[in-house]
Amino acid sequence: MAEPLIPTVDLSPFTKNDEDGKKKAMEVITKACSEYGFFQIVNHGVPINLLQRALELSKVFFEYPSDEKLKSSPASNAPLPAGYNTQPQQSPDKNEYLLMFPPGSTFNVFPQNPPDFKRVLEDVFSKLTETGLLVERIVNQCLGLPPNFLKEYNHDRSWDFMVALRYFPATESENNGLTEHEDSNCISLVFQDEAGGLEVRKDGEWIPVIPAKGTLVVNISDVIQVLSNNKFKSATHRVVRPKGRSRYSFAFFYNLQGDKWVEPLPHFTKDIGESPKYRGFQYSEYLQLRLRNKTHPPTTPEDEIRITHYNITS
Repeated sequence: MAEPLIPTVDLSPFTKNDEDGKKKAMEVITKACSEYGFFQIVNHGVPINLLQRALELSKVFFEYPSDEKLKSSPASNAPLPAGYNTQPQQSPDKNEYLLMFPPGSTFNVFPQNPPDFKRVLEDVFSKLTETGLLVERIVNQCLGLPPNFLKEYNHDRSWDFMVALRYFPATESENNGLTEHEDSNCISLVFQDEAGGLEVRKDGEWIPVIPAKGTLVVNISDVIQVLSNNKFKSATHRVVRPKGRSRYSFAFFYNLQGDKWVEPLPHFTKDIGESPKYRGFQYSEYLQLRLRNKTHPPTTPEDEIRITHYNITS
């Protein structure tokens, strides 16, 4: 059989202290992160039935009439619009979504219905946070950083957020669900229903990420690319909407607190005689620029702010 294009890694060696299994898993992860920033994980600690229940309840919620969904409209003071929202009319992205911060955050606006939805969302968030911590630890090891370096650098979990999404069925003329992009944060975790539609760019080609029950998709994001001075790549990905049906998914963004300063680490620059490829920046500044891409979509793709905005040109 042909090898799957997106590697799937079993994380159980990291919880069982299986040194040989850890070594093999880290080799696969390091290769994937160095080339295109994408891999999948199983035995990640999030119960499969919890993931399925979250997808089921999100389908129920998104099928409610607009007036019911709009009862969960965002509060104006949140750093991102927590609660229910749709993409702006002028946006090329065709989806609606429900966004939440960590359980207990004052920004959260949860739907009253379906009745079990809030509890399931909070359970999924808590479990994905634990998985994010584990993946961060593994990435730390793969990069050869001192033990717990990333955990200590990125210790504030208050800016993590999760989004439940519904992508509308494709039309005859267009099928864009989410325009190609890289995520701005540290690490993203995604699970999708059987409709699929998530694609990653590798060597200039779009590779579909085939849904598999209980599998989480991991993509390395911009902060890790900058810290590692391009050793690990921020994954370029998009969502293509299927015809004749909606697509449902969850995306968890293991984020960085807004006041943090982001720049290539000495470990990947002066310690090895390499020049930094990025100038430093405050993370909240970059987030604001990225948010503007959504609220005021640029007229051409070239005008969209990406991490290249901070490139140091030689």
